[in-house]
Amino acid sequence: MDQSTTTSTRRAAELIALEERYGAHNYHPLDVVLERGEGVWVWDVEGKRYMDCLAAYSAVNQGHCHPRLVAALEKQAHRLTLTSRAFYNDQLGPLCREICELTGFTRFLPMNSGAEAVETAIKLARKWGQTVRGVPDTESRILVFDENFHGRTTTIVGFSTHAQYREGFGPFAGGFRILPYGDAEAVAAAMDEKTIAVLVEPIQGEGGVVVPPEGYLAALRDLTRARGALLVCDEIQSGLGRAGKLFAYEHEGIRPDVAIVGKALSGGLYPVSGVLADDAVMDVFRPGDHGSTYGGNPLGAAVAREALRVLVEEGLIESSARLGAYLLERLRAIRSPHVESIRGRGLWAGIVLRPEAGGARRFCEALREEGILCKETQERVIRLAPPLVVSRQDLDWALERLERVLQRP
Repeated sequence: MDQSTTTSTRRAAELIALEERYGAHNYHPLDVVLERGEGVWVWDVEGKRYMDCLAAYSAVNQGHCHPRLVAALEKQAHRLTLTSRAFYNDQLGPLCREICELTGFTRFLPMNSGAEAVETAIKLARKWGQTVRGVPDTESRILVFDENFHGRTTTIVGFSTHAQYREGFGPFAGGFRILPYGDAEAVAAAMDEKTIAVLVEPIQGEGGVVVPPEGYLAALRDLTRARGALLVCDEIQSGLGRAGKLFAYEHEGIRPDVAIVGKALSGGLYPVSGVLADDAVMDVFRPGDHGSTYGGNPLGAAVAREALRVLVEEGLIESSARLGAYLLERLRAIRSPHVESIRGRGLWAGIVLRPEAGGARRFCEALREEGILCKETQERVIRLAPPLVVSRQDLDWALERLERVLQRP
């Protein structure tokens, strides 16, 4: 090992130690310290190159440091970054128009993080339930599903079924009922005159890239329409091309009342999220009902505008569908004693390992050594979500290494 390698290794250890010493211990990352990225590739402080197969949980669908997004960020950063919603700015209106024209909704309410957008959708549903449906605020109910992941606020973790997400953070807000994911009959049985909304992930990401049974989302659409409730789809991870369409719910030909977006809305450069709905729902909000200092800021809006254009103009959604089918076909062809099943849609796959395989983390650590970065979820699922700019050649490179790791004892 030469001196430069030794120095880089020491620097990596020092940076990890700094974070462990001065940062909160609320994550358990793999031991790799990244310092730059381009497209599907990232480099650590030792100069080793990796293919990023997590894409920051779908936030980097357009690839790391996409030049068009960087240029948009730099241009706007030199002009105007923040005004708050106390004033108008010249970027928010165009963003609202462009995202509405792209998605077919008539209103967009911008926020910052995904959890903020989910909280916004919950407030919107509750306000709608009271003012339109006439359900008292102490009696309204939103139906949610087991193994859901909608964020980390106290309201949201209050209806999580993951014990660690809840432990020590109560008391929790009421008004939610948890049902089995993928069971439309359970939803039909649970809906009553106090049900104002159904909140669902069209594909559960944190749950292990769980694709619901065919017809499930269409059934939810029919049920909510018949019972006068809102269908709210959380597309923060599954949307904006990840699942091979603009939104994952499009695979069943439906349209929800509310769609929640985030992550790739800014291509990983800046926190931007939001809620899409039509006038009849969004217009229940009046000035002062909801807000955010940074929500809709001109810097974020300018980046989001370019991020949407990149997805469409560079054909990334179509590429996700085409290469995603190839990825899933190749994964299902791997013969491994450790693999129980393969789940996925678009460029989003979950490799479900057998209980006796020893957990997914050891495989993610082995893949890191092979130059592939991914992350485990639900203890025994390896999730793969490369940036949508990935090429077939890139996938072949990764699949060769992935197959080698999965065939080891």
